[in-house]
Amino acid sequence: MSRFKIHPIVMGTKVFDKGMMTYQYGYGAPFTIPIYCWYLEGGDKKILVDTGEMSPLQSAEREKAIGGKIYTFEEGLARWGLKAEDIDVVIHTHLHNDHCENDYKCTNAVFYVHEKELEHIHNPHPLDFRYLEDYILEVEEGGQIKTVRGDQEIVPGLRVMHTPVHTEGGLTVLVDTEKGLAAITGFCLLMENFFPPKQITAMEMEVIPPGTHVNVNDAYDIMLKVKKMADILLPLHEPQFASMDTIS
Repeated sequence: MSRFKIHPIVMGTKVFDKGMMTYQYGYGAPFTIPIYCWYLEGGDKKILVDTGEMSPLQSAEREKAIGGKIYTFEEGLARWGLKAEDIDVVIHTHLHNDHCENDYKCTNAVFYVHEKELEHIHNPHPLDFRYLEDYILEVEEGGQIKTVRGDQEIVPGLRVMHTPVHTEGGLTVLVDTEKGLAAITGFCLLMENFFPPKQITAMEMEVIPPGTHVNVNDAYDIMLKVKKMADILLPLHEPQFASMDTIS
């Protein structure tokens, strides 16, 4: 079985109310989140999880806020000796625009996407403005997309689990590493969501669901399941990873 190394690459940022990440907590506090593309090194294929923003704002202020450097897609891949055309597999946690804007550059990749994400990107609810189908049309028309309907192995040592927390088709990516099972969450949150402060745990809540969710009760339960099964938790927008070259 393959053991992977996980390389987080910051390919964008957002500044917004922290409550977008933490349900019923942190409202009114401005917060900057990194947007990652994750390179999974191991096995015989070049694999990415998500592809980040097409034209990230690269500024000293944003980099200071997240504690790490912001790269374009090309710059980020080059750090690991890669070009977009080298990528064999892209796994999408979901299809909100900041997670798929560079898809069209990966001309030789197979894209794994949950079928619900394809439904929503073509017919989004008015409340979910983050779905923009232009970003996946080229790879879809090119026959590069493989739909996922449930839990599935992608390659040995790497599988996805359907986790409809942030979106209906969210996929958590489970990665075998030398240090145990890592979970790149299929939902947008911070490490604080998994390990809340005392004022939250004092109310007998073990996790904080993301501010944007499908069903908040289900989100809570799914988060607990992921937390208990993983040795290494990798929330999609946790700033601490911005300064790391390799997680495991």
